[in-house]
Amino acid sequence: MKYISTRGHAAKAEFCDILLGGLAPDGGLYLPQAYPRIGRAELDAWRHLSYAELAFQILTRFVSDIPAPDLREMCARTYNSKVYRYARPGDDPAQITPLRWLERGKLGLLALSNGPTLAFKDMAMQLLGNLFEYVLARRDETINILGATSGDTGSAAEYAMRGKARVKVFMLSPAGKMSAFQRAQMYALADENIFNIAVTGMFDEAQDIVKAVFNDADFKAQHHIGAVNSINWARVAAQIVYYFKGYFAATASNDEMVAFCVPSGNFGNICAGHIARCMGLPIARLILATNENDVLDEFFRTGIYRPRTAAETHVTTSPSMDIAKASNFERFIFDLLDRDPQKVAGLWREIDAGRPFDLAKTPYFARVPEFGFISGTSSHVGRLAMIKQIHEQYGVMIDPHTADGVKVALEHADGLPAGVPLVVLETAQPAKFAATIREALARDPDIPDDLRDLENMPQRVEVMAPQPSAVKDFIAARD
Repeated sequence: MKYISTRGHAAKAEFCDILLGGLAPDGGLYLPQAYPRIGRAELDAWRHLSYAELAFQILTRFVSDIPAPDLREMCARTYNSKVYRYARPGDDPAQITPLRWLERGKLGLLALSNGPTLAFKDMAMQLLGNLFEYVLARRDETINILGATSGDTGSAAEYAMRGKARVKVFMLSPAGKMSAFQRAQMYALADENIFNIAVTGMFDEAQDIVKAVFNDADFKAQHHIGAVNSINWARVAAQIVYYFKGYFAATASNDEMVAFCVPSGNFGNICAGHIARCMGLPIARLILATNENDVLDEFFRTGIYRPRTAAETHVTTSPSMDIAKASNFERFIFDLLDRDPQKVAGLWREIDAGRPFDLAKTPYFARVPEFGFISGTSSHVGRLAMIKQIHEQYGVMIDPHTADGVKVALEHADGLPAGVPLVVLETAQPAKFAATIREALARDPDIPDDLRDLENMPQRVEVMAPQPSAVKDFIAARD
């Protein structure tokens, strides 16, 4: 398997090369030359596999430069109930991502947040930590990971990389914009290889700093800069696995179809679903749910992709989706534009210049339904109502992001083909968003016993202005 850039100028690369590199040298994102096709025989053989073995079978389609026994061992070490130990009462922890039906055969929640940071980001990040450790040891190299987070990516990356001898993590987050629990998960880590930087701005400004550093080829090479944000292809590849697992859990045979609804900010999670569908997984619809930051919903409704400025970005009660420039969206547009890198590069020159692009009157936008996408938005009032409704009706507590997903899913449920179950991908556990849960339910969320004192622990973070030069200086001083 070889990888190419969405902008066409990077040399074809192997999986381990792009694992450590992040952005392609031309500023594009890596994708496989062609998606592997999965037929009925594979689906039949995979239906009853454990999560770890299913992950191995899928990842072998994307990884050709790690020996199969080593990859299988990493999958087994990553996907087990000791790592994903926070399953809710009634869920089978051995399933790793158990499906919880709200209405059997009709509406379910795919539990993706049983990992160490109680968020779906653990599903890919824990594997990424083991992959980094393996490849760095094999090459006798070190790496400085630079990333940005709007809420959950940062803690998932830090918990995956903490204590690893060849890795340092420099994680940017928007100062004061995450929940208290999210901040504590990151800033309370005392590991010497973890560095937190709170940027006095919005997430997109932090993400722009990351891209600026990656586009400085000399600095990137000198300081061995790598990425764990969803621009890293390995994360997207790992997320493909739970779409297959969710499909098998929601259906009785491989003749059936499923619809997935995905709360989406950076487009990485739903991008994995798009790729799973392209591989042949029987997905009838991919329903994208946004919050008040509705740049992605606007595109799927109108054909216009119009990233917002920091001043136009709303601070909401589903903060992990407070994103106005979706970093992974370029991967989907590459596929939508028949994988024409020159056209993609031209569109992103417009974006980089602060201008939108409009595909509404092109034949490309007319093809969006072929990819199964529909979309919708939620709001603070909507997510509070949904948290309350799901708790009262089913006795299940959901976090604000998942509430956005359920709200949009229910709005589209009547338009699905008859008999197609609707699965909402859970984003996080409610424990991470106590203030919103209290507002919706007038009670505190349940918190795992070993995490109850997290917010009271000492925290360690550097606050700085959103300037690439300041971040570069900080990294260089600690390299």
